[in-house]
Amino acid sequence: MVTNLPAEAKAKFAKYMEAKTSEEKLRALEEFLSAVPKHKGTENLVRWIRRRMAELREEIEEKQQRKLGGGVSFFVEKEGAAQVILIGYTKTGKSTLLKYLTGARVEISDVPYTTKFPAIGMMPYKDIQFQLVEAPSIIPEGGGWNTKVAGLVKNSDGVVLVLDATKDIKSQLNDIVSFLESHGITLERPRGYVNIEKSHSGGIRIVNYGKLMCTEDDVIKLLNSYRIYNAVVKIYGEVDLDYVEKALFERTMYKPAMVLINKIDLVNGSIRKEVLPIKLDVPLLLVSAVKGFNKMLLGDALFNMLNIIRIYTKPPGGEPSSKPLILKKGSTVLDVAKAIHKDFIKRFAYARVWGSSVKYPGQRVGLDHILSDGDIIEIILRK
Repeated sequence: MVTNLPAEAKAKFAKYMEAKTSEEKLRALEEFLSAVPKHKGTENLVRWIRRRMAELREEIEEKQQRKLGGGVSFFVEKEGAAQVILIGYTKTGKSTLLKYLTGARVEISDVPYTTKFPAIGMMPYKDIQFQLVEAPSIIPEGGGWNTKVAGLVKNSDGVVLVLDATKDIKSQLNDIVSFLESHGITLERPRGYVNIEKSHSGGIRIVNYGKLMCTEDDVIKLLNSYRIYNAVVKIYGEVDLDYVEKALFERTMYKPAMVLINKIDLVNGSIRKEVLPIKLDVPLLLVSAVKGFNKMLLGDALFNMLNIIRIYTKPPGGEPSSKPLILKKGSTVLDVAKAIHKDFIKRFAYARVWGSSVKYPGQRVGLDHILSDGDIIEIILRK
């Protein structure tokens, strides 16, 4: 094990997992930190604890300021199929992009740092909408301000890095990536990752979409040692027991990303040579918010980047819904049942599916059937 934590530390971490408020979480983390042995194997964990404590203190301070009628809240409630944050340095054209893509009323100015609050717009794409949020610009040595910008990214489903084609592209990109990494956010898809969803009953259920490099009993024993007895553990990619433990702490948060190089109309073709050496493995588009560009291309790129699918439900004998459920690629009938109502799982008999995930229309399937984008599903319940 990477951390090799004693039972006392695991018990204190369980208190953090059970905490409801920011204040309770902070107190639990302080106790957890005091119980974590300090050695090379726990360096990253200790770093994560301290960073998380700093974030919680800022959350508490912000709540207190709001109660007094002051302070700036950066939290944005999610709407649409997914929330995507536009981040970058000042004067890269983020506001112009948001206005072009969504029609949002935003202030566009030659004055640096004009945007001081998150600006929001809805971008139509096929039969869904993406919520685009322009974050206030990253400020060099911005301290708490930058922490709030990073918080926006952490709460989002994905992030778009907006760069200025007229300036040093590689420097902008490297600086933004370093900024995000310093706040525990990575844009590189890991070899594998684990999603642990705590529940109130049902024991430990492991859903394997990849390759688990240990036994399921090993995973169950590990989670039980942290006093987690009911959870759904989803395995993506190649995962060992260390990955499962890391998922508990969320020391590094992966966010799907893409790069938009804006103001391409102001430079010549040589910009493409500068783009080629960029090593970050994410989608990249060269655009001009002023001159306009094909919005559908960006919509396609966002949809693929977010790794999502649209699923249409229908009642027995009825018509499919016009508004789809938005789920992660690799989701199953179980995920659909959970999204509709918790009682659907208890009373589930079988489902019928129309679409590319089945061999013939209306095929009868079970809870573990993996769905594809555009599938129509009809769930039959036991009486």
